Amino acid sequence: MIKEDLKYTKEHEWLRIESDEVIIGITDFAQGELGDIVFLELPSVGTKVSAGDSMGTIEAVKTVAELYAPVTGEITAVNDQLADNAALVNSDCYGDGWMVKIRMDNAGETDQLLSPQEYKQMTEA
Repeated sequence: MIKEDLKYTKEHEWLRIESDEVIIGITDFAQGELGDIVFLELPSVGTKVSAGDSMGTIEAVKTVAELYAPVTGEITAVNDQLADNAALVNSDCYGDGWMVKIRMDNAGETDQLLSPQEYKQMTEA
């Protein structure tokens, strides 16, 4: 499932743009590839991140994956529900399974991200 109202990264993160802030999670494709997610290490509120940098890890039964910052800015919120229920990422990756919010330094960075159609083509290749 690829939502039409989101932007995507080549690293399988999705972004919902809300003014100068973005909500970030991993895509349905990513959570399916990872399998059952058991633990997340996410950045603290107030942390500065740069586009392309690792900002956390996603631990699944099969593997550990990096979570990358798709934009430069400051972490304004972290989904605290995931500390007790990481499986929300598997069951509702585009809803309750969101991971972090970032206040963007440069909203123009989102222009470099993938459209839903581009992301679909990438995952089908």
